[in-house]
Amino acid sequence: MNEMSELQSDLSTRDFVLATDLDGTFLGGSDIDRRRLYDWIEAHRATIGLVFVTGRDPDFIVELCETQGVPWPEYVIGDVGTTIARVRREARRLDPIAALEADIARRWGDSGARVREALDAHPGLTLQPTAFRYRVSYDLDPDAFDGSAADKVAALGLDHLISDNRYFDVLPKGVSKGPSLRRLVAHLGLDEGRVLAAGDTLNDHSMLASGLRAVAVGGSEPALLERLEEADHIHRAEAIGAAGILEAVAAFGLHPTPKG
Repeated sequence: MNEMSELQSDLSTRDFVLATDLDGTFLGGSDIDRRRLYDWIEAHRATIGLVFVTGRDPDFIVELCETQGVPWPEYVIGDVGTTIARVRREARRLDPIAALEADIARRWGDSGARVREALDAHPGLTLQPTAFRYRVSYDLDPDAFDGSAADKVAALGLDHLISDNRYFDVLPKGVSKGPSLRRLVAHLGLDEGRVLAAGDTLNDHSMLASGLRAVAVGGSEPALLERLEEADHIHRAEAIGAAGILEAVAAFGLHPTPKG
């Protein structure tokens, strides 16, 4: 990596680092609110770091940033925590960080085929076509879903996660957004007090409950709000999506926010 790219990726020098979910959070709210947040970040890249923590895959993130005017992050925790990658903006790609993914790969092993076989034709689950490295994901029909899927996954020594009552993810044991975010924060040597985790659905619970400062943005999934403890480090925003992030930044005093 050249000297400029190394500098751009060094989040330890930033005053504030936003670690945010995408759908409903960073991409949520009105066009005006999103533009206000994105312009604010771009105007302060020397002091603000950006990490996407999402269920989305790397190809989606590259396409999003290239075509939708969304700020490029420095790092991505993708695939519901099973990918931890540095962003190579010049090359338009994400490079997995081998040192951080080694434990994820070990926990997963070669489980993909076992999961697909165990959940084949399971009521209420439709296999998603995307081939992930360390997870298997399904669309969930809540009216047809049979909860015994959780027992099948546990019998394989793996974890499951239901979010927004319409997604069912099978993950390596002990791996999700929260543990992967904590692993990245430690790897980068970040001051935990300068990090804000933002989310809105149940698959964000592990990072919002990880002990870092956190915000559940306005309009969050009720199941997420029910499971979150009442704690000083968790802000329950009134504002929706992007505006909720700025509300939390101001509430915690993490960085001067735009006026108006």
